[in-house]
Amino acid sequence: MADDFDINRIDEIIHGRVRLGIMAYLSGAGTADFGELKTRLQTTDGNLSVHLRKLEDAGFVEVTKRFVGRKPLTEARLTEDGRAAFLQYLDAVGALHAAAQPRPD
Repeated sequence: MADDFDINRIDEIIHGRVRLGIMAYLSGAGTADFGELKTRLQTTDGNLSVHLRKLEDAGFVEVTKRFVGRKPLTEARLTEDGRAAFLQYLDAVGALHAAAQPRPD
């Protein structure tokens, strides 16, 4: 394998299926409410909460809670660090893919 095959470049915080889905969705949507993320990712309230908290603790996602009328509204958005980390993640996956391709003799 080539020297650029470096699995250690993959960010383990982002790499989980639900967390990757959150990052990918927010990168395009900008901001999403909890219900929208739950529906798009087909996950439970508890599961989504745990993954959002992990991304929030890493500084990748900002979660805000407020009321609209009398209903609570939880929204998430990527931070600047989160957007940069997601792009680095995508670059790392792309590099792995490129390094794993067969080389002509």
